[in-house]
Amino acid sequence: MLGGKNTRWEALRLRGLRQRWIFNTVMPVFVVLALIVVLFSAGVSNYYYGSMEKGLESRAQALANSFNEYFMDNGYNSYYQRAVRSAEGFEDKNTIELQFINGQGNIEVSTSGLTAGTSPGTPDIRTAIDQNQMEPFHGRDPETGESIMAVSHPLVFNGRVVGVMRFVSSMRLVDRQVLLAVLAICAVALVCMLLVIISNLLFINNVVEPVAVVTEAAKRISAGGYGFRIEKRYPDELGELVDNINDMSMKIGQNEKLKSEFISSVSHELRTPLTAINGWGETILEDPTGDPVQVRRGIRIILNETRRLSTMVEELLEFSKMEDGHFTLRIEQVDLQAEFEDAIFTYQELFRQEDILLEYEMGDELLPPVSGDPERLKQVFCNVLDNAAKHGGAGKRITASITREDGQQVIRVRDYGPGIPEEELPFVKQKFYKGSSKARGSGIGLAVCDEIVRLHGGVFEIGNAEGGGAVVTIRLPEA
Repeated sequence: MLGGKNTRWEALRLRGLRQRWIFNTVMPVFVVLALIVVLFSAGVSNYYYGSMEKGLESRAQALANSFNEYFMDNGYNSYYQRAVRSAEGFEDKNTIELQFINGQGNIEVSTSGLTAGTSPGTPDIRTAIDQNQMEPFHGRDPETGESIMAVSHPLVFNGRVVGVMRFVSSMRLVDRQVLLAVLAICAVALVCMLLVIISNLLFINNVVEPVAVVTEAAKRISAGGYGFRIEKRYPDELGELVDNINDMSMKIGQNEKLKSEFISSVSHELRTPLTAINGWGETILEDPTGDPVQVRRGIRIILNETRRLSTMVEELLEFSKMEDGHFTLRIEQVDLQAEFEDAIFTYQELFRQEDILLEYEMGDELLPPVSGDPERLKQVFCNVLDNAAKHGGAGKRITASITREDGQQVIRVRDYGPGIPEEELPFVKQKFYKGSSKARGSGIGLAVCDEIVRLHGGVFEIGNAEGGGAVVTIRLPEA
Protein backbone atom coordinates (compact mmCIF):
# COMPACT_ATOMS: atom_id res chain seq x y z
CA MET A 1 0.00 0.00 0.00
CA LEU A 2 2.83 2.38 0.85
CA GLY A 3 4.54 1.68 -2.47
CA GLY A 4 1.27 2.37 -4.30
CA LYS A 5 0.85 5.68 -2.46
CA ASN A 6 4.41 6.68 -3.31
CA THR A 7 3.85 5.81 -6.96
CA ARG A 8 0.66 7.88 -7.08
CA TRP A 9 2.41 10.75 -5.32
CA GLU A 10 5.25 10.63 -7.85
CA ALA A 11 2.73 10.59 -10.71
CA LEU A 12 0.90 13.60 -9.24
CA ARG A 13 4.14 15.46 -8.67
CA LEU A 14 5.37 14.80 -12.21
CA ARG A 15 1.99 15.74 -13.65
CA GLY A 16 2.20 18.99 -11.69
CA LEU A 17 5.69 19.58 -13.08
CA ARG A 18 4.39 19.08 -16.61
CA GLN A 19 1.49 21.44 -15.97
CA ARG A 20 3.75 24.13 -14.53
CA TRP A 21 6.19 23.74 -17.40
CA ILE A 22 3.44 23.93 -20.03
CA PHE A 23 1.79 26.89 -18.30
CA ASN A 24 5.02 28.84 -17.88
CA THR A 25 6.20 28.27 -21.46
CA VAL A 26 2.94 28.13 -23.44
CA MET A 27 1.14 31.04 -21.78
CA PRO A 28 3.66 33.70 -22.89
CA VAL A 29 3.55 32.31 -26.44
CA PHE A 30 -0.25 32.27 -26.34
CA VAL A 31 -0.37 35.89 -25.16
CA VAL A 32 2.06 36.98 -27.88
CA LEU A 33 0.16 35.10 -30.61
CA ALA A 34 -3.18 36.49 -29.37
CA LEU A 35 -1.73 40.00 -29.44
CA ILE A 36 -0.43 39.44 -32.97
CA VAL A 37 -3.85 38.16 -34.11
CA VAL A 38 -5.63 41.15 -32.58
CA LEU A 39 -3.18 43.66 -34.07
CA PHE A 40 -3.26 41.94 -37.47
CA SER A 41 -7.06 41.82 -37.48
CA ALA A 42 -7.26 45.50 -36.55
CA GLY A 43 -4.71 46.36 -39.24
CA VAL A 44 -6.51 44.37 -41.94
CA SER A 45 -9.87 45.89 -40.97
CA ASN A 46 -8.47 49.40 -40.97
CA TYR A 47 -6.77 48.81 -44.31
CA TYR A 48 -9.85 47.45 -46.12
CA TYR A 49 -12.37 49.81 -44.53
CA GLY A 50 -10.06 52.79 -44.81
CA SER A 51 -9.32 52.10 -48.48
CA MET A 52 -12.99 51.70 -49.24
CA GLU A 53 -13.90 54.87 -47.35
CA LYS A 54 -11.23 56.92 -49.14
CA GLY A 55 -12.41 55.59 -52.49
CA LEU A 56 -16.01 56.58 -51.81
CA GLU A 57 -14.95 59.97 -50.46
CA SER A 58 -12.86 60.78 -53.52
CA ARG A 59 -15.68 59.83 -55.91
CA ALA A 60 -18.24 61.75 -53.85
CA GLN A 61 -15.96 64.79 -53.73
CA ALA A 62 -15.44 64.79 -57.47
CA LEU A 63 -19.10 64.30 -58.43
CA ALA A 64 -20.45 66.73 -55.80
CA ASN A 65 -18.01 69.45 -56.88
CA SER A 66 -19.19 68.99 -60.47
CA PHE A 67 -22.82 69.42 -59.40
CA ASN A 68 -22.06 72.43 -57.21
CA GLU A 69 -20.16 74.21 -59.95
CA TYR A 70 -22.24 73.47 -63.08
CA PHE A 71 -25.75 72.32 -62.24
CA MET A 72 -26.95 73.98 -59.02
CA ASP A 73 -27.17 77.53 -60.41
CA ASN A 74 -29.77 76.70 -63.08
CA GLY A 75 -32.55 75.80 -60.68
CA TYR A 76 -34.11 72.71 -59.28
CA ASN A 77 -35.28 71.25 -62.60
CA SER A 78 -31.82 71.37 -64.09
CA TYR A 79 -30.38 69.78 -60.93
CA TYR A 80 -33.04 67.06 -60.88
CA GLN A 81 -32.61 66.14 -64.54
CA ARG A 82 -28.86 65.99 -64.12
CA ALA A 83 -29.28 63.82 -61.03
CA VAL A 84 -31.53 61.39 -62.96
CA ARG A 85 -29.05 61.18 -65.86
CA SER A 86 -26.17 60.65 -63.42
CA ALA A 87 -28.02 57.84 -61.69
CA GLU A 88 -28.98 56.21 -64.99
CA GLY A 89 -25.44 56.44 -66.40
CA PHE A 90 -23.62 55.42 -63.17
CA GLU A 91 -21.22 52.66 -64.17
CA ASP A 92 -20.80 50.97 -60.76
CA LYS A 93 -24.48 50.71 -59.92
CA ASN A 94 -24.08 46.94 -59.35
CA THR A 95 -21.73 47.50 -56.42
CA ILE A 96 -22.38 51.10 -55.33
CA GLU A 97 -25.70 52.87 -54.96
CA LEU A 98 -25.78 56.58 -55.88
CA GLN A 99 -28.44 58.57 -54.05
CA PHE A 100 -29.60 62.19 -54.30
CA ILE A 101 -31.35 63.26 -51.09
CA ASN A 102 -33.34 66.45 -50.49
CA GLY A 103 -33.01 68.77 -47.52
CA GLN A 104 -35.52 66.76 -45.48
CA GLY A 105 -33.38 63.59 -45.71
CA ASN A 106 -35.60 61.76 -48.25
CA ILE A 107 -34.20 60.03 -51.32
CA GLU A 108 -35.29 61.74 -54.56
CA VAL A 109 -33.15 59.88 -57.09
CA SER A 110 -31.32 56.58 -56.70
CA THR A 111 -29.59 54.04 -58.92
CA SER A 112 -31.80 51.55 -57.09
CA GLY A 113 -35.40 52.44 -57.73
CA LEU A 114 -36.42 50.51 -54.61
CA THR A 115 -35.05 53.16 -52.25
CA ALA A 116 -36.53 56.25 -53.96
CA GLY A 117 -38.83 58.11 -51.62
CA THR A 118 -37.46 56.49 -48.45
CA SER A 119 -35.47 58.13 -45.69
CA PRO A 120 -32.20 56.29 -44.80
CA GLY A 121 -32.04 58.02 -41.41
CA THR A 122 -28.28 57.57 -40.92
CA PRO A 123 -26.32 60.29 -39.06
CA ASP A 124 -24.04 61.10 -41.99
CA ILE A 125 -26.97 62.65 -43.91
CA ARG A 126 -27.99 64.95 -41.07
CA THR A 127 -24.35 66.00 -40.48
CA ALA A 128 -23.88 66.84 -44.17
CA ILE A 129 -27.09 68.94 -44.16
CA ASP A 130 -26.56 70.68 -40.83
CA GLN A 131 -22.80 71.25 -40.92
CA ASN A 132 -22.20 71.52 -44.67
CA GLN A 133 -19.40 68.96 -44.70
CA MET A 134 -18.76 65.52 -46.15
CA GLU A 135 -19.40 62.76 -43.61
CA PRO A 136 -18.80 58.97 -43.83
CA PHE A 137 -20.92 56.28 -42.21
CA HIS A 138 -20.11 52.65 -41.41
CA GLY A 139 -22.76 50.50 -39.78
CA ARG A 140 -26.09 48.82 -40.27
CA ASP A 141 -28.71 50.10 -42.70
CA PRO A 142 -31.77 50.97 -40.53
CA GLU A 143 -34.12 49.65 -43.25
CA THR A 144 -32.46 46.37 -44.25
CA GLY A 145 -30.08 45.71 -41.35
CA GLU A 146 -27.27 45.12 -43.87
CA SER A 147 -23.73 46.26 -43.11
CA ILE A 148 -22.98 49.24 -45.32
CA MET A 149 -20.51 52.06 -45.83
CA ALA A 150 -21.84 55.42 -46.99
CA VAL A 151 -20.38 58.84 -47.73
CA SER A 152 -22.68 61.90 -47.80
CA HIS A 153 -21.59 65.15 -49.52
CA PRO A 154 -23.69 68.35 -49.26
CA LEU A 155 -25.06 70.02 -52.42
CA VAL A 156 -25.05 73.83 -52.06
CA PHE A 157 -27.18 76.47 -53.79
CA ASN A 158 -26.54 80.15 -53.00
CA GLY A 159 -24.47 79.17 -49.95
CA ARG A 160 -27.23 76.98 -48.51
CA VAL A 161 -27.37 73.20 -48.36
CA VAL A 162 -30.33 72.06 -50.40
CA GLY A 163 -29.54 68.38 -50.71
CA VAL A 164 -27.07 65.60 -50.28
CA MET A 165 -25.36 63.34 -52.76
CA ARG A 166 -24.67 59.97 -51.16
CA PHE A 167 -22.65 56.88 -52.16
CA VAL A 168 -23.69 53.63 -50.47
CA SER A 169 -21.82 50.30 -50.74
CA SER A 170 -22.54 46.95 -49.17
CA MET A 171 -19.79 45.67 -46.84
CA ARG A 172 -20.60 42.01 -47.43
CA LEU A 173 -17.64 41.30 -49.74
CA VAL A 174 -15.24 43.44 -47.71
CA ASP A 175 -16.34 41.82 -44.47
CA ARG A 176 -15.80 38.43 -46.10
CA GLN A 177 -12.26 39.43 -47.15
CA VAL A 178 -11.50 40.70 -43.66
CA LEU A 179 -12.93 37.53 -42.11
CA LEU A 180 -10.87 35.31 -44.42
CA ALA A 181 -7.71 37.26 -43.54
CA VAL A 182 -8.47 37.03 -39.81
CA LEU A 183 -9.24 33.30 -40.10
CA ALA A 184 -5.97 32.79 -41.97
CA ILE A 185 -3.90 34.52 -39.30
CA CYS A 186 -5.84 32.64 -36.60
CA ALA A 187 -5.07 29.35 -38.37
CA VAL A 188 -1.39 30.27 -38.56
CA ALA A 189 -1.40 31.24 -34.89
CA LEU A 190 -3.18 27.97 -34.01
CA VAL A 191 -0.61 25.93 -35.95
CA CYS A 192 2.20 27.80 -34.19
CA MET A 193 0.52 27.21 -30.84
CA LEU A 194 0.12 23.50 -31.55
CA LEU A 195 3.76 23.24 -32.61
CA VAL A 196 4.84 25.00 -29.41
CA ILE A 197 2.66 22.72 -27.26
CA ILE A 198 3.82 19.54 -29.03
CA SER A 199 7.49 20.55 -28.87
CA ASN A 200 7.12 21.45 -25.18
CA LEU A 201 5.36 18.17 -24.44
CA LEU A 202 8.12 16.24 -26.16
CA PHE A 203 10.75 18.27 -24.36
CA ILE A 204 9.12 18.04 -20.94
CA ASN A 205 8.65 14.28 -21.36
CA ASN A 206 12.33 13.98 -22.23
CA VAL A 207 13.12 15.98 -19.08
CA VAL A 208 10.54 14.66 -16.63
CA GLU A 209 11.20 10.99 -17.30
CA PRO A 210 14.95 11.28 -16.57
CA VAL A 211 14.18 13.47 -13.56
CA ALA A 212 11.82 10.79 -12.27
CA VAL A 213 14.50 8.13 -12.81
CA VAL A 214 17.14 10.26 -11.09
CA THR A 215 14.74 11.07 -8.23
CA GLU A 216 13.97 7.40 -7.69
CA ALA A 217 17.68 6.56 -7.79
CA ALA A 218 18.47 9.33 -5.29
CA LYS A 219 15.75 7.97 -2.97
CA ARG A 220 17.20 4.47 -3.21
CA ILE A 221 20.68 5.80 -2.47
CA SER A 222 19.42 7.87 0.48
CA ALA A 223 17.61 4.76 1.77
CA GLY A 224 20.90 2.87 1.86
CA GLY A 225 21.14 1.41 -1.64
CA TYR A 226 24.76 2.49 -2.03
CA GLY A 227 26.39 1.44 -5.27
CA PHE A 228 23.10 1.58 -7.20
CA ARG A 229 23.69 2.78 -10.78
CA ILE A 230 21.35 4.44 -13.28
CA GLU A 231 21.40 3.24 -16.86
CA LYS A 232 22.85 6.03 -18.99
CA ARG A 233 20.54 6.79 -21.90
CA TYR A 234 20.94 10.54 -22.15
CA PRO A 235 23.84 12.17 -24.05
CA ASP A 236 23.28 15.76 -22.85
CA GLU A 237 23.41 17.50 -19.46
CA LEU A 238 21.06 14.86 -18.06
CA GLY A 239 23.63 12.25 -19.03
CA GLU A 240 26.25 14.24 -17.15
CA LEU A 241 23.90 14.38 -14.14
CA VAL A 242 23.41 10.60 -14.35
CA ASP A 243 27.20 10.13 -14.48
CA ASN A 244 27.64 12.33 -11.42
CA ILE A 245 24.96 10.46 -9.47
CA ASN A 246 26.43 7.10 -10.48
CA ASP A 247 29.86 8.33 -9.43
CA MET A 248 28.44 9.62 -6.14
CA SER A 249 26.66 6.32 -5.54
CA MET A 250 29.82 4.36 -6.28
CA LYS A 251 31.95 6.52 -4.01
CA ILE A 252 29.40 6.36 -1.20
CA GLY A 253 29.30 2.60 -1.61
CA GLN A 254 33.09 2.45 -1.52
CA ASN A 255 33.21 4.67 1.55
CA GLU A 256 30.58 2.55 3.31
CA LYS A 257 32.52 -0.58 2.46
CA LEU A 258 35.75 1.00 3.64
CA LYS A 259 34.10 2.17 6.86
CA SER A 260 32.77 -1.32 7.51
CA GLU A 261 36.20 -2.78 6.84
CA PHE A 262 37.72 -0.04 8.99
CA ILE A 263 35.45 -0.79 11.94
CA SER A 264 36.16 -4.49 11.60
CA SER A 265 39.89 -3.85 11.24
CA VAL A 266 40.05 -1.41 14.17
CA SER A 267 38.07 -3.79 16.35
CA HIS A 268 40.53 -6.52 15.52
CA GLU A 269 43.54 -4.24 15.93
CA LEU A 270 42.32 -3.05 19.33
CA ARG A 271 41.52 -6.57 20.47
CA THR A 272 44.98 -7.92 19.59
CA PRO A 273 47.10 -5.58 21.76
CA LEU A 274 44.55 -5.63 24.57
CA THR A 275 44.60 -9.43 24.55
CA ALA A 276 48.41 -9.42 24.59
CA ILE A 277 48.54 -6.86 27.40
CA ASN A 278 45.93 -8.71 29.43
CA GLY A 279 47.55 -12.11 28.83
CA TRP A 280 51.05 -11.04 29.74
CA GLY A 281 49.80 -9.06 32.72
CA GLU A 282 48.08 -12.18 34.07
CA THR A 283 51.16 -14.29 33.28
CA ILE A 284 53.52 -11.97 35.17
CA LEU A 285 51.08 -11.62 38.07
CA GLU A 286 50.56 -15.35 38.45
CA ASP A 287 54.17 -16.44 37.83
CA PRO A 288 55.28 -17.84 41.22
CA THR A 289 58.95 -17.97 40.23
CA GLY A 290 59.27 -14.28 39.28
CA ASP A 291 61.75 -15.15 36.53
CA PRO A 292 63.43 -11.83 35.61
CA VAL A 293 63.86 -12.88 31.97
CA GLN A 294 60.21 -13.82 31.68
CA VAL A 295 59.10 -10.65 33.45
CA ARG A 296 61.34 -8.48 31.26
CA ARG A 297 60.05 -10.15 28.14
CA GLY A 298 56.46 -9.67 29.21
CA ILE A 299 56.97 -6.01 30.10
CA ARG A 300 58.62 -5.38 26.70
CA ILE A 301 55.66 -6.93 24.92
CA ILE A 302 53.24 -4.93 27.05
CA LEU A 303 55.14 -1.70 26.24
CA ASN A 304 55.22 -2.47 22.52
CA GLU A 305 51.51 -3.27 22.43
CA THR A 306 50.73 -0.18 24.52
CA ARG A 307 52.76 1.97 22.12
CA ARG A 308 50.93 0.46 19.14
CA LEU A 309 47.60 1.03 20.88
CA SER A 310 48.48 4.66 21.61
CA THR A 311 49.52 5.19 17.98
CA MET A 312 46.23 3.77 16.80
CA VAL A 313 44.23 5.99 19.15
CA GLU A 314 46.21 9.04 18.02
CA GLU A 315 45.45 8.22 14.39
CA LEU A 316 41.77 7.91 15.20
CA LEU A 317 41.78 11.26 16.98
CA GLU A 318 43.60 12.92 14.09
CA PHE A 319 41.19 11.38 11.62
CA SER A 320 38.22 12.65 13.65
CA LYS A 321 39.66 16.18 13.63
CA MET A 322 40.29 15.95 9.90
CA GLU A 323 36.70 14.85 9.22
CA ASP A 324 35.26 17.62 11.41
CA GLY A 325 37.42 20.32 9.82
CA HIS A 326 39.24 21.01 13.12
CA PHE A 327 42.60 19.85 11.82
CA THR A 328 44.82 22.90 12.45
CA LEU A 329 48.51 23.75 12.45
CA ARG A 330 50.68 25.79 14.80
CA ILE A 331 53.04 27.42 12.32
CA GLU A 332 56.56 28.46 13.31
CA GLN A 333 60.06 28.35 11.89
CA VAL A 334 61.15 24.69 11.85
CA ASP A 335 64.54 23.10 11.29
CA LEU A 336 63.15 20.33 9.11
CA GLN A 337 66.46 18.50 8.89
CA ALA A 338 66.80 18.35 12.68
CA GLU A 339 63.22 17.11 13.14
CA PHE A 340 63.70 14.42 10.52
CA GLU A 341 67.01 13.31 12.03
CA ASP A 342 65.38 13.04 15.48
CA ALA A 343 62.80 10.68 14.01
CA ILE A 344 65.55 8.69 12.28
CA PHE A 345 67.61 8.24 15.44
CA THR A 346 64.49 7.30 17.41
CA TYR A 347 63.50 4.56 14.99
CA GLN A 348 67.01 3.22 14.29
CA GLU A 349 67.13 1.48 17.68
CA LEU A 350 63.56 0.19 17.39
CA PHE A 351 64.21 -1.21 13.91
CA ARG A 352 67.50 -2.76 15.03
CA GLN A 353 65.56 -4.89 17.50
CA GLU A 354 63.53 -6.20 14.53
CA ASP A 355 66.70 -6.79 12.45
CA ILE A 356 65.85 -3.92 10.09
CA LEU A 357 68.69 -1.60 9.02
CA LEU A 358 67.69 2.07 8.80
CA GLU A 359 70.26 4.04 6.77
CA TYR A 360 70.24 7.83 6.75
CA GLU A 361 71.94 9.76 3.94
CA MET A 362 72.96 13.14 5.33
CA GLY A 363 73.28 15.99 2.80
CA ASP A 364 76.40 18.10 2.34
CA GLU A 365 74.71 21.41 3.24
CA LEU A 366 72.72 22.75 6.11
CA LEU A 367 69.16 23.42 5.12
CA PRO A 368 67.38 26.67 6.02
CA PRO A 369 64.33 26.63 8.32
CA VAL A 370 60.85 26.29 6.84
CA SER A 371 57.44 27.43 8.07
CA GLY A 372 55.55 24.55 9.61
CA ASP A 373 54.16 22.75 12.62
CA PRO A 374 57.01 20.71 14.13
CA GLU A 375 54.69 18.31 15.98
CA ARG A 376 52.64 17.55 12.88
CA LEU A 377 55.72 17.12 10.71
CA LYS A 378 57.31 14.83 13.26
CA GLN A 379 54.08 12.82 13.23
CA VAL A 380 54.38 12.46 9.43
CA PHE A 381 58.00 11.30 9.64
CA CYS A 382 57.27 8.73 12.34
CA ASN A 383 54.21 7.42 10.49
CA VAL A 384 56.16 7.06 7.23
CA LEU A 385 59.07 5.26 8.92
CA ASP A 386 56.72 2.98 10.84
CA ASN A 387 54.78 2.25 7.66
CA ALA A 388 58.01 1.40 5.80
CA ALA A 389 58.96 -1.13 8.48
CA LYS A 390 55.44 -2.54 8.67
CA HIS A 391 54.95 -3.08 4.91
CA GLY A 392 58.53 -3.32 3.64
CA GLY A 393 60.31 -4.85 6.62
CA ALA A 394 60.75 -8.09 4.70
CA GLY A 395 63.59 -6.38 2.82
CA LYS A 396 65.38 -5.80 6.16
CA ARG A 397 66.56 -2.42 4.93
CA ILE A 398 65.19 1.14 4.85
CA THR A 399 66.98 4.21 3.45
CA ALA A 400 66.07 7.83 4.27
CA SER A 401 67.38 11.15 2.95
CA ILE A 402 66.65 14.88 2.93
CA THR A 403 67.83 17.19 0.13
CA ARG A 404 67.16 20.59 -1.37
CA GLU A 405 65.65 20.68 -4.86
CA ASP A 406 64.27 23.72 -6.74
CA GLY A 407 63.37 25.74 -3.66
CA GLN A 408 61.88 22.73 -1.89
CA GLN A 409 63.14 20.45 0.84
CA VAL A 410 62.56 16.87 -0.27
CA ILE A 411 62.43 13.89 2.08
CA ARG A 412 62.54 10.35 0.72
CA VAL A 413 61.99 7.12 2.65
CA ARG A 414 62.46 3.87 0.75
CA ASP A 415 62.00 0.28 1.80
CA TYR A 416 63.21 -2.84 -0.01
CA GLY A 417 60.12 -4.94 0.50
CA PRO A 418 57.69 -6.32 -2.09
CA GLY A 419 56.41 -2.88 -3.12
CA ILE A 420 52.84 -1.86 -3.85
CA PRO A 421 50.71 -3.50 -6.59
CA GLU A 422 50.27 -1.05 -9.48
CA GLU A 423 46.48 -1.26 -9.35
CA GLU A 424 46.53 -0.19 -5.67
CA LEU A 425 48.82 2.83 -6.06
CA PRO A 426 46.02 5.36 -6.83
CA PHE A 427 44.19 4.37 -3.61
CA VAL A 428 46.90 3.95 -0.98
CA LYS A 429 46.40 7.49 0.38
CA GLN A 430 42.65 7.11 0.68
CA LYS A 431 41.25 6.82 4.18
CA PHE A 432 40.45 3.28 5.39
CA TYR A 433 42.22 1.74 2.39
CA LYS A 434 44.48 -1.20 3.20
CA GLY A 435 44.59 -3.05 -0.11
CA SER A 436 46.07 -6.51 -0.22
CA SER A 437 48.51 -5.83 2.60
CA LYS A 438 48.29 -8.21 5.55
CA ALA A 439 50.08 -5.80 7.86
CA ARG A 440 48.14 -4.58 10.84
CA GLY A 441 46.89 -1.02 10.94
CA SER A 442 43.82 1.23 10.76
CA GLY A 443 44.23 2.36 7.16
CA ILE A 444 44.09 6.09 7.98
CA GLY A 445 47.72 6.91 8.79
CA LEU A 446 48.71 7.80 5.23
CA ALA A 447 45.52 9.82 4.74
CA VAL A 448 46.42 11.88 7.82
CA CYS A 449 49.99 12.34 6.55
CA ASP A 450 48.74 13.48 3.16
CA GLU A 451 46.44 16.04 4.80
CA ILE A 452 49.23 17.41 7.03
CA VAL A 453 51.61 17.83 4.08
CA ARG A 454 48.86 19.41 1.96
CA LEU A 455 48.13 21.97 4.71
CA HIS A 456 51.84 22.86 4.65
CA GLY A 457 51.57 23.58 0.93
CA GLY A 458 53.59 20.50 0.07
CA VAL A 459 53.15 17.24 -1.84
CA PHE A 460 52.96 13.73 -0.41
CA GLU A 461 53.76 11.03 -2.99
CA ILE A 462 53.90 7.23 -2.78
CA GLY A 463 55.27 5.01 -5.53
CA ASN A 464 57.41 2.00 -6.33
CA ALA A 465 61.17 2.40 -6.54
CA GLU A 466 63.39 0.99 -9.27
CA GLY A 467 64.82 -2.33 -8.17
CA GLY A 468 61.93 -3.11 -5.84
CA GLY A 469 60.33 -1.71 -2.76
CA ALA A 470 58.19 1.39 -2.18
CA VAL A 471 59.34 4.99 -1.82
CA VAL A 472 57.59 7.88 -0.07
CA THR A 473 58.50 11.39 -1.22
CA ILE A 474 57.60 14.50 0.82
CA ARG A 475 58.12 17.90 -0.81
CA LEU A 476 57.80 21.01 1.36
CA PRO A 477 58.34 24.59 0.09
CA GLU A 478 61.00 26.68 1.78
CA ALA A 479 59.13 29.96 1.31
